[in-house]
Amino acid sequence: MTRTTPARPVSVEAVFPELADHRGRTTRLHPRPGRPGMRDSHVGGPMLWPEAEPWPVCKETHQRETEGYTPDEIRRARAADVWPRRQPWPGTGTPGEDGPVPLMGIAQFFQRDVPGLAAGPDGADLVQLFRCPFTHGPYLERRYRLRWRGAEETEQAERFLAVPPEVPLLAWEHELPEPCVLHPEEVDTCPWAEDDTLPAPLIARIEAWDDAQAAEHGPDAPNYQSDLSIPPGWRVGGFPSWASTGPMAIGCASCATPMRLLLTAGCNEMDAGSHSWAPLEDRDPSLRGKDSIQGGRSVAQPTRLRFGRNHDLHVFTCPADPAHPPQWVLS
Repeated sequence: MTRTTPARPVSVEAVFPELADHRGRTTRLHPRPGRPGMRDSHVGGPMLWPEAEPWPVCKETHQRETEGYTPDEIRRARAADVWPRRQPWPGTGTPGEDGPVPLMGIAQFFQRDVPGLAAGPDGADLVQLFRCPFTHGPYLERRYRLRWRGAEETEQAERFLAVPPEVPLLAWEHELPEPCVLHPEEVDTCPWAEDDTLPAPLIARIEAWDDAQAAEHGPDAPNYQSDLSIPPGWRVGGFPSWASTGPMAIGCASCATPMRLLLTAGCNEMDAGSHSWAPLEDRDPSLRGKDSIQGGRSVAQPTRLRFGRNHDLHVFTCPADPAHPPQWVLS
């Protein structure tokens, strides 16, 4: 099934015509729980991984844990719509505390499936996203990794890894992604309005308009940041949202070129302030507003993943040389 973003509550360029010069495009991925295959673009599904190639691991020292959830227990609990049981770590401490642990496959995207997905090094058209299942250091930092591939060449491998290695316990239920199929949809988007993301006079007008809308229509009035600029959830390309940190200049550590947003991984596909973006296919047409949204958690939090404290994870790459190291920004 396709997913269709509703028309915006207000035509943003009718209110602010100068935004036409700043308009962009983003591809909303609309993940929904399903059974993707290794040759599909997905979140949480099986990776297209040649059997002869070593699975990626994290070799750093990890934060010690005392309890956790087995991946299979998480899967059974989700199927039964109950909460999984915590249990003590086996042995003396966190698996991999003093050695490598297998990374968790989070998502993979083929350029053939996802409009607007930038190419990787040497024109690579398949990107795979991994995360270490454990935290690092006193600030509980996370480690992510991108693996770029040529899809056609990879698909010619003789054998593929059927079951990737995984750690026996996870510290949190939300470390395990729910397998999700994607429903890519290109939509218009406008920049976040703060600091120097747009001309200062335009940002002042946007803020004044927001205030006037709230004064006239109350808390449910359309808001630029929530309803008119950047859609929530998983998306490719477009503009980053800066709700938690404020705008940041992201330059390549190798060559200082301003980096571009490759993709955004979101904890939620919508929340109380962004429900206007919920697709038409997930709504009851007889109802209005957020009361019309159907599907519960499978629509609002389909991947079950969390990034930071319910932030967006922005992945930036270098447009001058995609082989340069990416940058990971929580906002």
